Amino acid sequence: MSDETTHLKLPYILASQAQKHVTHNEAIRLLDALVQMSAISRSETDPPASPNDGDRYIVASGGAGAWAGWDLNVAYWVDGVWMKLVPQPGWRAWIEDEARLVIWTGAAWEPVEGIPGSGAVIQNAALIGLGTAADAQNPFSAKINKALWTARYASEGGDGDLFYTMNKEAAGGDVGFVLQTDFVTKALLGLFGSDNLRLAVSADGSAFNDAFEVDHETGIMNQPRLPRFKGYTNFDNYVAVDTWTKIAINNTEYNDQNAFDAGNNRFVAPAAGTYLFGASLLYKVNSSTAARMRGRLVLNGTTAIRGSFGEISGEHVSEATALWLHAIALLAEGDTVELQGYFRVQDGYFAADHTAFWGCKVG
Repeated sequence: MSDETTHLKLPYILASQAQKHVTHNEAIRLLDALVQMSAISRSETDPPASPNDGDRYIVASGGAGAWAGWDLNVAYWVDGVWMKLVPQPGWRAWIEDEARLVIWTGAAWEPVEGIPGSGAVIQNAALIGLGTAADAQNPFSAKINKALWTARYASEGGDGDLFYTMNKEAAGGDVGFVLQTDFVTKALLGLFGSDNLRLAVSADGSAFNDAFEVDHETGIMNQPRLPRFKGYTNFDNYVAVDTWTKIAINNTEYNDQNAFDAGNNRFVAPAAGTYLFGASLLYKVNSSTAARMRGRLVLNGTTAIRGSFGEISGEHVSEATALWLHAIALLAEGDTVELQGYFRVQDGYFAADHTAFWGCKVG
């Protein structure tokens, strides 16, 4: 018969053995080290200078000094000396400086939740903190630099798909992503207060502007902050012959983000981007229908936007002859666009109510 137990290597008291208490006490001492084992650390390679009786460490790779050659074994300080305990598969230890439970696989100490095939299950946990402390407001918290969610492939018994489901109780509630900078909310994406998909942004985390909202029934997207306008003149604009003249578009039917400055009769780009503009100019006779009507869109008061120039050169019919202009322009924030009219041969008017200018940001 062996003189020690199979698993914990506890010494047996042999028949007719003298000083049986020594063997018994040795076994008790080993049990004290191994049962409910807690190790101070598993990252040290050198023994501490002043250990306390009963201290245990799992020696890291590269053990030195009294721990030389003890890599991944348990070092146990007892009665003034270090004792090496050779782990057996299945031994568990609580690592105090990591607050983590590990298990010896026969080759390495692995976190219990990381053992392949271990079947580790976490159910109904009140708090889970990964790299940080969880609390009642954030019962699951993670402080990490990267995260990965991947589908289980068909070859692994899955179906190759991955769905991340977020659910709210009722349509009037909120569910979505909160995106922050230094814990100040800068953007919200989700279903907030309804079942419509919304993206809202904020400069200060308290006042939010909707970038878009998609109706959950129709799929139609609305962009409430999109710069767009339609303006018109409410009086006949007289224009002398051979003179480019800014047309007084002094009223607006709509003017989102106050993009059109009616006081100065021009559009002012609130943000850099691509804009689409259009205009309609209705001719009104002054002294002769021989006048030739022209129109153009002008950038920053000086430069005609390429492709916006047009002319009606045929005989005019008073109150009926019109010219339509369209142009696309890449603008910087603060750029202005205005509508100008011109008559050659004879002077004339651009008619009230039917002379209009419109535009919107398209990209």
